[in-house]
Amino acid sequence: MVDGRPFHPASFAFRSSFVSLIRRHRTEIALAVTALSFSFAAAPAFAGIEEAVKAMQAKDMATAEKELQLLVKERDPRAQFLLGFYVYGNPESKLFDLAKAAPLLLDAAERGYTPAIIPLAGAYAEGKGVPKSMFDAYKWIVIAELWNVPNAGQLLEQIAGDLKPDEIEKAKAEAAKFTFKTK
Repeated sequence: MVDGRPFHPASFAFRSSFVSLIRRHRTEIALAVTALSFSFAAAPAFAGIEEAVKAMQAKDMATAEKELQLLVKERDPRAQFLLGFYVYGNPESKLFDLAKAAPLLLDAAERGYTPAIIPLAGAYAEGKGVPKSMFDAYKWIVIAELWNVPNAGQLLEQIAGDLKPDEIEKAKAEAAKFTFKTK
């Protein structure tokens, strides 16, 4: 047992590989997200995201949260991802709260912001902030693979062991019919 929960090798492998990936590439991910944000941002949104990224780099998560909140209220998926993943979803953040992170990642992913999909699938796999569901985790990773999100194929293999063949086919069918929300 780990933390009062039974040990499950597949979720451990997913969690440990995901966490180590994030830890190894934290700076590169932040810079890539920043670059993407700059290339698509309008002037007011640009300022809020730029200030939030600077605050996150300085490990000032309270300021990052404040800068992103206005954009999150406007349902900016980039701001939702940054707030959900880096501020609330980062175990090293003083504002770490997966119950706040998961809904932000879900809304960003449902609206087509592909960087939010893999962390959302991880939340479903671990039952953190959303009900635990290997089916939903697998479905989101299939969606990620359909949208060419890096490493999605490797994660599919890890999670597939937790599902029955009919569940895998059902998840693939649901993912194939999935369309991103526009509003």
